[in-house]
Amino acid sequence: MKNIKIYLTFLLIAVSIEVFSQAQPQYTQYMYNTMSINPAYTGSQNTLYAFGSYRSQWVGIDGAPTSQNIGVHSPLKNEAIGVGLNLLNESLGPANQIFADLNASYTILVSPTTNLAFGVKGGIKIFNVDFSKGNYQDPTDPLLSQNIENKVNPILGTGAFLYSQNWYLGLSVPDFMTDEYYKEDVNAIAKEEIQFYLTAGYVFELSENVKFKPALLARYSANYPFGFDLSTNFLIYEKLSLGLSYRHSDALAALAGFYISNSFFLGYSFDYSISEFTKYNDGTHEVVLTYTLPFRDRRVNSPRFF
Repeated sequence: MKNIKIYLTFLLIAVSIEVFSQAQPQYTQYMYNTMSINPAYTGSQNTLYAFGSYRSQWVGIDGAPTSQNIGVHSPLKNEAIGVGLNLLNESLGPANQIFADLNASYTILVSPTTNLAFGVKGGIKIFNVDFSKGNYQDPTDPLLSQNIENKVNPILGTGAFLYSQNWYLGLSVPDFMTDEYYKEDVNAIAKEEIQFYLTAGYVFELSENVKFKPALLARYSANYPFGFDLSTNFLIYEKLSLGLSYRHSDALAALAGFYISNSFFLGYSFDYSISEFTKYNDGTHEVVLTYTLPFRDRRVNSPRFF
């Protein structure tokens, strides 16, 4: 048991270096805060939209990742322009990272039923490693015997989002900046990689009361394996949402949600690991809460299913 704990501690440190060298955190219910991936999505709901989430990953492992995310966006009076704010706090072992970014989009009508939006985001990310906060200190190891001071780096991203009432296609780079987080006198250097995101989905109306949405999220960066999420969601009576998701070589997930009212939606997902961590953790829990400002036009019954 002791050897397992030691193995997991050092594995977690290695993972923290590797994960934080990537630009974007990972979510199962990303579809409820698409702006965090693609700034062109900002304001596309045509009303004020707010989002909050909490994610606890790899339950059962000390120092496993946790994250909290809050986002809000809305179109302006000129509905072609959308603005939004996204805040994220993520912790992993001795490392912590905070994102704060502003998003803006401009939408043009390319056909009577199709919109094309372009978006940009800018902000900061704060990275900190403090080995004194856990059982990581080792005076014989220079990596584990010192704390790394806070480092603040800029965020600059862009994206495009093509969509209609029942389908969408998005392409984005959430952050173009590639910063090194560890100094040369430390035995590990983490450099961010530019990540490209592709999102796509289609909403099928199976009946008057049942909608079905298959969706794809694909990720690519030069020095990491190609990754993707495939998900299916059913919306029943505009109230109950049920779905399944598969993350390539990582996890299977079940999703469920309920519209508490016309404005509030509460969602939950559980990930079951299919990677090397399966035997060491009890899965991943994620909870989301969204708010949609009711439409002024009463002819609009509900927002889009994406």
